[in-house]
Amino acid sequence: MTFKYKRIAPGLLRPIIPILLQAKSDPIKVEVLVDSGADICIFDTQIGELLGLNVKKGKIGSVTGVTGAEEQTYSHNIILDVGGNRLSINAVFKDNMPQEYGNVGQVGFFNYFVVVFDYRKERVELIPKPEIN
Repeated sequence: MTFKYKRIAPGLLRPIIPILLQAKSDPIKVEVLVDSGADICIFDTQIGELLGLNVKKGKIGSVTGVTGAEEQTYSHNIILDVGGNRLSINAVFKDNMPQEYGNVGQVGFFNYFVVVFDYRKERVELIPKPEIN
């Protein structure tokens, strides 16, 4: 599967792709940054609420971002679907994500796909690993 990079400002491209998320509600379409520097998959608590989760009842944890500030998270098991590849993952949710999209990271995404970034051609390719099909 190949996705075109998204232009988020003049001269600024990012590998942001559409996916489906599902928990206790119907699937919802969201955009995510394919983030090789992220350890986990993380979404805003509002996304969790749209999925029908009582986000604050999830397992409490924390993340530390690039600023060094530690922030509280809540983890839940959800379904992530990209291109018809349905994955049961553990995702974390936190208040006030700094952007309007979530992040998919090493655990819960990169462990299921070979990811090829091609900035020059403005595309990201996802090759499902055999164990998910």
